[in-house]
Amino acid sequence: MKVCIVGTGYVGLCSGVGFAEKGHEVVCVDLSEEKVGKINSGMPPIFEDGLEAGLKKALAAKRLRATTDLASAVKGGDVVFICVGTPSREDGSINLDYVKSAARGIGEAIASSDGGGIGTGTKRAAGSDDYKVVVVKSTVVPGTTESVVKLGLESAGKIAGEGFGLAMNPEFLREGTALKDFLQPDRVVVGSIDKRSGDVVEELYKGFGAPIVRTSLKAAEMIKYASNAMLATKISFSNEVGNMCKRLGIDTYEVMKGVGLDKRVGPAFLQAGIGFGGSCFPKDVSALAEQGKAMGYSPSLLEEVMGLNKRQREVFVGMLEQKLGGLAGKRVAVLGLAFKAGTDDVRESPALDVIRQIVEKGGEAVAYDPEAMETAAKELHDVVYAGSVKEALDGADACIVLTGWPEFKGLADKDFAAMKGKVILEGRKVLDPAKVSGFEGICW
Repeated sequence: MKVCIVGTGYVGLCSGVGFAEKGHEVVCVDLSEEKVGKINSGMPPIFEDGLEAGLKKALAAKRLRATTDLASAVKGGDVVFICVGTPSREDGSINLDYVKSAARGIGEAIASSDGGGIGTGTKRAAGSDDYKVVVVKSTVVPGTTESVVKLGLESAGKIAGEGFGLAMNPEFLREGTALKDFLQPDRVVVGSIDKRSGDVVEELYKGFGAPIVRTSLKAAEMIKYASNAMLATKISFSNEVGNMCKRLGIDTYEVMKGVGLDKRVGPAFLQAGIGFGGSCFPKDVSALAEQGKAMGYSPSLLEEVMGLNKRQREVFVGMLEQKLGGLAGKRVAVLGLAFKAGTDDVRESPALDVIRQIVEKGGEAVAYDPEAMETAAKELHDVVYAGSVKEALDGADACIVLTGWPEFKGLADKDFAAMKGKVILEGRKVLDPAKVSGFEGICW
């Protein structure tokens, strides 16, 4: 099929490269000429494992290209995916400005479509020369697709279910393994306004080897939020238990290993630590909670999940402060800035929050991350960025490990010898006790 992807962030670009890998012809659309230029030259504007190789392969096979011309890309596509960002507003509610803009632009292109474009001469989906299905892949709260998106698409004149199809296909990609997750999904969820729309999307995913779940538009939207809220809850639960284990002198990882072997629970997302971050969990849990409030419901569990996650960072800084006898005038080496290993994304990263607290308390933060320093520098300015682990540790009063990069797992006592003091705290369980002595974790 001819696939148009609107938005080239983690979801959009990984989806585009993934569909190209499966043999579809893909056009990615972005407003930024710089991003489009990088994509067409084979250089992804984001760091993601395997993405550069996959992009270059797709370009060489002539199955993918990028453009700033939304109208032509939409006109040439069978299926048009909305993959733009849905950031949080200050109150935690979802910001749909990018989604609204994309829907209006796509609607205008569909209304003026004559069936031409890159698909001319090719058998089109659903047996029509100009029939297209617009698919929302951006994470949006339940009710958005059939109200906000549908309204924007129809503003140019064509009616959903008649002039074009409409579906919702949530993404379940983990940054760091996003391309792999796209190509090997646990399930594919397809919510649709009608059977015809859903059938086209289901056809697109043939060959992915995953069960396809057909639902309503609202149910598909809620599946995404419920999934992320559940995973975030598991993390906060693990941290709650971990904080208690710390006070009891128990290694919480031993506890959660035993808990995770219960098939009703499973081992994933039970790793206690400094808490979750990234572009999904904080934003999605907050948005779902705010929607609950707007409906007159009190989402107390979701609010506590977010509250505990925020407090975990304060607990960590408090531990550091106690061990150093205060942070004023102290030099702290920070290993890890990305919210997780395998990505350069620092959105809602616990590391940034911790660093801000250190600086506010009069400390100096010297940070190193193998991939995320450039992105972090856009957010944090009162920080010294080191060129290596060695440079960060040199003369430091303390070291904190906040991202589980493989590079940090190989550190040994000799690597910490240049420190002024020997206070080492982990926010993620990374260091090997057989190689490093005297360190401590937030929950172990």
